Amino acid sequence: MTALTGLIVGDVVAERTVHLTRESLVRYAGASGDFNAIHYRDDVAAAVGLPGVLAHGMLTMGLAVGTIESWLGDTGRILDYGVRFTKPVVVDPETGADVTVVAKVGAVDDESARIDLTVSFDGTTVLVKAQVRVRTV
Repeated sequence: MTALTGLIVGDVVAERTVHLTRESLVRYAGASGDFNAIHYRDDVAAAVGLPGVLAHGMLTMGLAVGTIESWLGDTGRILDYGVRFTKPVVVDPETGADVTVVAKVGAVDDESARIDLTVSFDGTTVLVKAQVRVRTV
């Protein structure tokens, strides 16, 4: 495994936009076993006061960290990952939803780096304190 060298705080190491559709949610529900109806039924989402069908939080969290996979070269480098969920990702039945992730170096020490993920939907940050600690050596 090659060391990740030359990391400078503030550098963007990866970024992407992921388009989610209702089909994406159904596929994730099948893979995860999370069949909560707020993730696929508008009537249920409305009945509990939600603005629409929501993407699964763990789906959003997973696609966020997946943004750095190519840059890392080996996901075994991930030492720790955590987020706080702040806003939902509402997936429109016709237009879907675009989730944008920007991964920046937040801190570096002798053996690891903290990568800060900015995760947004519709101009709003949906995950805060989204941080991945990775082994650099």
